[in-house]
Amino acid sequence: MTHILVTGSSGLLGLNLCLGNWDSYTLLGLDRGKLANTPFKLVQADLNDPQTASRLIDTLNPDAVIHTAANASIDSCESDPDNARYLNGEIPGILAEAAAKASVHFLHISTDAVFDGTKDGIYTETDVPNPLSVYAQTKLLGEQNVLSANPAAAVARVNFFGWSLSGTRSLSEFFYNKLSAGQTCNGFTDVYFCPMFVGDLAATLLRMLDKSLSGLYHVVGSEALNKYEFGIRIAHQFGFDEGLIRPISVEQSTLIAQRSHNLRLSIHKLCTDLGMEIPSVSTGIEQFYTQAQQGYPQKMRSYQQA
Repeated sequence: MTHILVTGSSGLLGLNLCLGNWDSYTLLGLDRGKLANTPFKLVQADLNDPQTASRLIDTLNPDAVIHTAANASIDSCESDPDNARYLNGEIPGILAEAAAKASVHFLHISTDAVFDGTKDGIYTETDVPNPLSVYAQTKLLGEQNVLSANPAAAVARVNFFGWSLSGTRSLSEFFYNKLSAGQTCNGFTDVYFCPMFVGDLAATLLRMLDKSLSGLYHVVGSEALNKYEFGIRIAHQFGFDEGLIRPISVEQSTLIAQRSHNLRLSIHKLCTDLGMEIPSVSTGIEQFYTQAQQGYPQKMRSYQQA
């Protein structure tokens, strides 16, 4: 049985990872006190303490670490860049170095937002990043620190959707919440991305560990679409009124941080090295819908610390 430490286990990716049914793995969640009574084992620790971060791997002795913890609030990072730099940029390097010293495989979660979106085409792992926001800049720093401290580590640039502890962390939840309440919302017609369902991402990350992959990988969905189209597909899947979604440009929005227009990422390297195809966004939205019908979001929130 492979024992995996998952940092950020109350986050969207971390919680879905830890709640998955994985026959060959035992997952240990690292949490700052947001969770209780989970079906997986929890360890409470604050990664803002560098001594705690460096001791974790030696103390817990996992076979591998998947580092999902981050400040993923793009606009929050703009208002507190120092905290974002430490959590997103410095802590990953500290953990990666500790993993290297203990010969523990390290898989770091980064973001597609490291690109500025000006390329006329699809980004590959060899393209030079040019992050626009504080969030993206600090996540790129995290990548660099991880691979510098631990060249055997893997870095996954991701974009994913699914159900979260708060019910407000993913774009799919945004459209679900608005449309189910009969409220109008915006869908950006000029922001293209490759979203992957979080359950598919979790399975893909574990396969990357199985294959002992190292280096930089784009781990996103197999289809590119704009955010307006994504909202329309959510509406169709749930039977909501698609007319509630207003097609607009991201430049017309009130978002604080600058967003990239083109985040089409190639997954050729990932598919080749894993020997598998990546599921489509359509099958992911179907799974998102099925989980809603099965009460998965409510079950997830039952693990929230009172």
